[in-house]
Amino acid sequence: MRIGVVFPQTEIGADPAAVRDFAQAAESLGYTHLLAYDHVLGANAGSRPGWHGAYRHTDGFHEVMVLLGYVAGLTETIELVTGILILPQRQTPLVAKQAAEVDVLSGGRLRLGIGIGWNDVEYEALSEDFHNRGRRSEEQIKVLRLLWTNDLVTYKGRWHTITDGGITPLPAQRPIPVWFGGMDERVLKRLARVGDGWMPQGSPDDRLLAMIERVRSYASDAGRDPAEIGVDGRTTLHGTPDDWARQFAGWKEVGATHISVNTMAAGLSTPDDHIDALRRFKEAVP
Repeated sequence: MRIGVVFPQTEIGADPAAVRDFAQAAESLGYTHLLAYDHVLGANAGSRPGWHGAYRHTDGFHEVMVLLGYVAGLTETIELVTGILILPQRQTPLVAKQAAEVDVLSGGRLRLGIGIGWNDVEYEALSEDFHNRGRRSEEQIKVLRLLWTNDLVTYKGRWHTITDGGITPLPAQRPIPVWFGGMDERVLKRLARVGDGWMPQGSPDDRLLAMIERVRSYASDAGRDPAEIGVDGRTTLHGTPDDWARQFAGWKEVGATHISVNTMAAGLSTPDDHIDALRRFKEAVP
């Protein structure tokens, strides 16, 4: 199982040296991937009574593609992962271009995790339809893969029209792996048909194991080998090192191929504290 880290978006701050130090420390400690969350716009909860979103306009988020492009030049081997990029609130050819560029600059180290998101405030501001985002995302993935693997594309779909156009340079990986976030049953069926992997939320319990088994069943029904679909679990550094080791063992038991260690919301105060937490996890789970 490959062990990576979650980039502490909301706690790292705006100092580029802190971003550099965290990424390079993760790589030097032997972590295999760096996964970054994505949000473009934060909502002001004060003007929205009853707001229950996970983030506010005061929560810091480095723009994920620019961030990974920056990290690509500071690292050599660590895989760069969006976890997840909110795909339907973006123009598909632009995502194809940005992802290809990060992949080129990193020497083929990008894994594109995508999802449909929950924040309608972002969709409104980016002039995209919040209500058809799930259905649209599947066509988006088809268009992404066409643009990543062909010099020229002509395509007419429900939501996309491309007439004899293409992106240059093409990515190093053709195509770039596309993984899914989300827990809705429609997402599970969609990723089983067209996804390369899944980034589930929650703990490796019986409920999650049952969901993994359903994904594998859906994949078989779609004529795919279920073993081709990876699973990237997540563990947050709450509790003791023994708790971390149990979480790690739990993800191995449910068949995860990857795990991402999240140092956010663990009571850490500085970027150096986050790096130290990564070091302690490695000691607890060698």
